[in-house]
Amino acid sequence: MKEPAVSADPTQTLAFDTSCHLFDGCGFPAPGLHSFLFKPLFGDADSNLYFNKTMLLALLGSIVIVGFFWAAFAKPKVVPGKLQMIAETGYDFVRRGVVYETIGKKEGEKYVPFVVSLFFFIWMMNLWSIIPIAQFPVTAIISYPAALAGIVYITWVALTFKRQGFVGFFKNVTGYDKTLGAVLPLSMTIEFFSNLIVRPFTHAVRLFANMFAGHTLLLLFTIASWYMLNGIGIAYSGVSFVMVLVMTAFELFIQAVQAYVFVLLTCSYIQGALAEHH
Repeated sequence: MKEPAVSADPTQTLAFDTSCHLFDGCGFPAPGLHSFLFKPLFGDADSNLYFNKTMLLALLGSIVIVGFFWAAFAKPKVVPGKLQMIAETGYDFVRRGVVYETIGKKEGEKYVPFVVSLFFFIWMMNLWSIIPIAQFPVTAIISYPAALAGIVYITWVALTFKRQGFVGFFKNVTGYDKTLGAVLPLSMTIEFFSNLIVRPFTHAVRLFANMFAGHTLLLLFTIASWYMLNGIGIAYSGVSFVMVLVMTAFELFIQAVQAYVFVLLTCSYIQGALAEHH
């Protein structure tokens, strides 16, 4: 049987044989982990000193976000133009709908730039999934959500120490409540591991898992559309292509939701750090 032409090199991205179709005697070139690995654009992968596609997309995404807001607010007007209006709407949505609602206006105002930056950076990293040529969500690589979750985690720990001191921090992360009586030690142990270990892990994995799964489904239906484009399989190919369009629209929604959820949890952690423990 004819085998799909997927490189044995694990740094190759999905490279299925375009001449391979249903009924041609070749197996379906299903997406897998190799679909999330990229050859270095330059540098040496063996030494871990290299620059690849996901790094390029992260850099370009940062430039796009900075460039967009720079262009929108470089010369702000009392009566905003279209670009300024879009930027103000996005900024105001995060400020009022996320920061103010979670932390409060008085305490939250100083954290608005941080949360807005997080939201639009994550959203842009997600959007690369459906942008032609790029077609890959940067956040589907666990190191990027982990780094962002790490920044939030460090911010939360530092704020808790600063606002509440060591004793207050201890009570905060252990959920200390003397009214619990005999179950207090067990409750404090669970809360300690939940806050200091599980919290940053789930914060990162929630974003990563959703984008990883979404991209895998898009790949699956896209490859299937091409693979079944042969003989009677054309009818199946059409159905698969419709699913590509449906999944693309669904991904647009999920990409925004995941950016929103990430910053909403961020604000929740900051609010917890600022709140007095009783």
